[in-house]
Amino acid sequence: MGLAVWPRETADRQKPHAEDEVYYVISGYGSIRVADEDRPVKPGSLVFVAAGIEHRFHSIEEDLRVLVFWAPPHATAR
Repeated sequence: MGLAVWPRETADRQKPHAEDEVYYVISGYGSIRVADEDRPVKPGSLVFVAAGIEHRFHSIEEDLRVLVFWAPPHATAR
């Protein structure tokens, strides 16, 4: 598990990971693109991303603070 922060109007440059991920938005507003689907995110949003799938947050209107859960644990979280 980790905390990720994307400030307003910044670019999310992450690449697909070897682990499944779940994002839980603590605060902020924006959108996430998972594969070819866009969806808005806001406090309370929960997003699953399977291992190896392209994804990124975008159109960040207010700083995003996001809890990230990896399974199995992400190398940097060990």
